[in-house]
Amino acid sequence: MAKRSDPADAAPAKKSKAAAPKKIPFSSVLDELDDLGPTTRLMFGTTAVYVGPRIMLALRDRGTVDDGVWVATTAEHHASLRRELPSLRSIAVFGPGESGWQVIPVAGETFEDEVLRVCAMVRKADPRVGKTPKPKKR
Repeated sequence: MAKRSDPADAAPAKKSKAAAPKKIPFSSVLDELDDLGPTTRLMFGTTAVYVGPRIMLALRDRGTVDDGVWVATTAEHHASLRRELPSLRSIAVFGPGESGWQVIPVAGETFEDEVLRVCAMVRKADPRVGKTPKPKKR
């Protein structure tokens, strides 16, 4: 067990932005997936949500058009997912064209309903949602 020092003995701490914990955007997603034991990692300005080794979603709220819940998927599943999640679209920050990642934009009128639907898909292990990341090269 680590020994705690008396705060009175310590020099005044410098405040830094790095010391403050970051707020996870759309943290209700983690509540919805809690029974699966999700883990999070920072990734490209988002909070990536993993269930086991698979990345499922990414949560982003930075004041841009791509804010919302990003869905890890592949192009072959876009059409079927859009039937269930009508606001789903490619992420603009990746440039023109389709990307594997799709976003449920926070600005959409059906954002909350669609986020609940995609969380239900994750809970049911829908094969259209989630990717196993490639191993990192050493």
